[in-house]
Amino acid sequence: MSNQTPLAADNAAAVQPPKNRRGFMLKALGTVVVLAAVGWGAWYFLEGRWYEGTDDAYVNGNLVQITPLVAGSVVTIGVDDGDLVHAGDVLVKLDPADATVALQQAKANLASTVRKVRGLYSNVNGAQAEVAVRRTAVDKAQADFNRRRDLAKSGAISAEELSHALDALTTAQSALTTAQQQFQSNKVLVDDTVVASHPDVQTAAARLRASYLDEVRSAIIAPVDGYVAKRSVQLGQRVSPGTPLMAVVPLNQVWIDANFKETQLAGMRIGQPVEVRADVYGGSVTYKAKVESLGVGTGSAFSLLPAQNATGNWIKIVQRVPVRVFFTDPKQLQEHPLRIGLSTKVDVNLHDQSGPLLATHAPTQPTFSTDVYQQQLVKADAIIQDIIHANTTGDRDVRHTDGDNQARR
Repeated sequence: MSNQTPLAADNAAAVQPPKNRRGFMLKALGTVVVLAAVGWGAWYFLEGRWYEGTDDAYVNGNLVQITPLVAGSVVTIGVDDGDLVHAGDVLVKLDPADATVALQQAKANLASTVRKVRGLYSNVNGAQAEVAVRRTAVDKAQADFNRRRDLAKSGAISAEELSHALDALTTAQSALTTAQQQFQSNKVLVDDTVVASHPDVQTAAARLRASYLDEVRSAIIAPVDGYVAKRSVQLGQRVSPGTPLMAVVPLNQVWIDANFKETQLAGMRIGQPVEVRADVYGGSVTYKAKVESLGVGTGSAFSLLPAQNATGNWIKIVQRVPVRVFFTDPKQLQEHPLRIGLSTKVDVNLHDQSGPLLATHAPTQPTFSTDVYQQQLVKADAIIQDIIHANTTGDRDVRHTDGDNQARR
């Protein structure tokens, strides 16, 4: 006999739904699941399988280290972290006193060398004149000897006088030979040159250029446009060549290093289009980019302590390969700048698989370059020309060649 009262039985019956309604709900749920599975499958085979994505992707870029080329004490710091600088702007100044003194010594040395070289040309001209004098003396002594020889045949003069004429001719010839040798010795020092191209002058000019560069390099300039980061230099600090002072980061040249699983690389090729979303903008900004290169090794292979899979117990771990992604629209970086190290999400479109897996051509142009140092020697060359001109005023540059004179005969 049941203990359930008639009122409780009626309530239970009211709570239980009809069997036909329950079956309808189950069928509807099953239909939805099936349709969702079919829809997902269709999306995957038609679209989803043509994309590979990862959120293990970070912004990277060039950290242009600013280091001095000469030693010195810091007297001025012109920028600080976060400041915008342009190529050629002075970032740090070193005390130029030592370099200025060395430059003055180099200028004086060049002037002195030019005057000494002028003396060499004068010696050549003097030796050439001496050769001409000695040749005239030889011609006179030869004529005197010939005349006395004819007279001696007729007995008009003594043999002793003829012997004296021969001695005079021999002496004149010896003096001519000595003068010609001295002329050649002096000529070798300046042969086929002018004052400006003389080796001694060129050596002194090179020393002046080096001293000028030392003075110019006491002002440390920015090689590229960018933003200052990692400033560590302080006033009064004694720095030596190669000491890191700060870095300049050109944020318009950043890229993405995306670390894909090795199982995601089968259809990935260089040149494929990429969509990048940065966490800093909450995914509201989509950057256009492309695959620039696929890594030639996994991250663990190039780590400080590579994995030694042949030792001890081994557990297979899916490796990741770095893929470099370059932005294709510079305006997007100007409107929504990125910083080094920011997290991003990368989606690669795999539809076009005609590109190579690895680069097929070597670069023909520099990847990055700067021209801020090309004009440093222009002023130095102008100073050298002025010094040479000032110390050769009134002279003519004489070029000595083998056929320019008769002293070689």
